[in-house]
Amino acid sequence: MMSTRPRSASSSPLGCSSFKLRQLSRRVSQHFDQIVGAAGLKTTQYSLLSHVVTLGPVRPGDLAAAMEMDASTLTRNLQPLVAQGWVEVGPGDDGRSRFVTATDAGRDKRVEAQREWKRAQLAFNEQVGAARVARLHALIDECLAAMNEPPPE
Repeated sequence: MMSTRPRSASSSPLGCSSFKLRQLSRRVSQHFDQIVGAAGLKTTQYSLLSHVVTLGPVRPGDLAAAMEMDASTLTRNLQPLVAQGWVEVGPGDDGRSRFVTATDAGRDKRVEAQREWKRAQLAFNEQVGAARVARLHALIDECLAAMNEPPPE
């Protein structure tokens, strides 16, 4: 049986980083989904809707890049938002391009979900500790930056 005991930061990494990150991600997602769900959205949907509101009208490729998401994943994740009438995908500058835009109903849904998200974030900060959450955010940003650097030649 694998130990769930926290390891000290000075020890060498043991186990699979992907597995550990997925464990944490699942648990954090469960926490946020439970609270944000009161607004009728999953956390992933709230995040996508927020990006569309903030960036829109936006080309799907630019939206996917901003969210560090594959284009096919973005297309799949947009479908429920379009079906609910919160987002529209319409023609772009030319016949080959498209734009993603939030509808009035989508902007209203974001405001409603934003209140629940804030409740979820404050509860997360309380449970984990605000200083630890700040360190987690900084560490994630550092890791993302390192992973986005070109590999050494």
